Amino acid sequence: MTESGHTVVGIRKGWAGLLRCQPQDPASVAKYTLELDRLAVRKVERDGGTFLHSSRTNPARVKAEDTPDFLKGQGGGEDKAKDFTPHILSVLQALKFDALVPIGGDDTLSYGLRLHDEGFPVVAIPKTMDNDVSGTDYCLGFATAISRSVRFITDLRTCMGSHERFGVIELFGRNSGETALISGYLAYADRVCISEVPFNIEKLAALLTADRKANPSNYSLVVISEGARMEGGEVVQRGKADAFGHQKLGGIGEQAGDMLKEITGVGIIHQNVAYLMRSGPPDALDLMVATNYGSLAADLLLAKQSGRMVALRNGVYTHVSMTETRAGARKVDVDVLYDAQAYRPRIKVIEGLPMYLH
Repeated sequence: MTESGHTVVGIRKGWAGLLRCQPQDPASVAKYTLELDRLAVRKVERDGGTFLHSSRTNPARVKAEDTPDFLKGQGGGEDKAKDFTPHILSVLQALKFDALVPIGGDDTLSYGLRLHDEGFPVVAIPKTMDNDVSGTDYCLGFATAISRSVRFITDLRTCMGSHERFGVIELFGRNSGETALISGYLAYADRVCISEVPFNIEKLAALLTADRKANPSNYSLVVISEGARMEGGEVVQRGKADAFGHQKLGGIGEQAGDMLKEITGVGIIHQNVAYLMRSGPPDALDLMVATNYGSLAADLLLAKQSGRMVALRNGVYTHVSMTETRAGARKVDVDVLYDAQAYRPRIKVIEGLPMYLH
């Protein structure tokens, strides 16, 4: 983009940066924006995360306690979440932005779609380690999360075997169990419990007991999505809902581990891999796709196309309408990829499936 004579500007803290920015105040603009010239991005491919930082902010639903002081009293009554989209549009106009490139998952892109609906040019890039954005076969971050998870699961076998225990490994995955499914598939986990299929704890205990008995090292392991739940139970979550209506997930692995120990008497090694999955530098596949997604997004902007999301479909780079994200989070195709009775991956037919199965 810079070689074409355009200036690229990053928004610090994601949607929160635009919400808190006061264009008439140079200090505020400096605080929440950063010109992305070659010097600013020279190390971006070496590090994980985002040096621009992020937030769980939805400008269309801002709670009173999250409203910047200069916006208080605007947007209607004080007893409900407020929609500050008019402010966001005024900031974009004041900063003379021609277009936006939101990078994220279903929540981030849903507000990008809102801005598109309001008439502002938007080109989206899907990024979530759950790989669950509708309209694309691949989201940035998925390969790295899988690579790290497989390594951690493999490393944990040392302790499981040494102590002859059940290993219970919890991975991120709210609505989609794809991260747990593929990690468990590639790490040869004995059992995998995914968000899409409730599991029976007594049945799981019996399966793991049989797996442990059949293993010369006398251990077995199960990988569990944080969004998984037991039959008749609820998803384990805590805390207040964020601006997108989500509470914190996590704890099903520990809960299941405690019950497995109570049922079988076998010791448990419980590990919530959690943020370790999404830490560290990206792997080669994510570097490849990120570079090409960025180039494709730039091409679309230079061609003055908007309302599009860059994507991979059937192994080919393409772009689709952003409206496809309205379908919500994509989930595991249980009939094709999962044995709901045995709680493990079961790929019936490989031919014709994407490289990363879903």
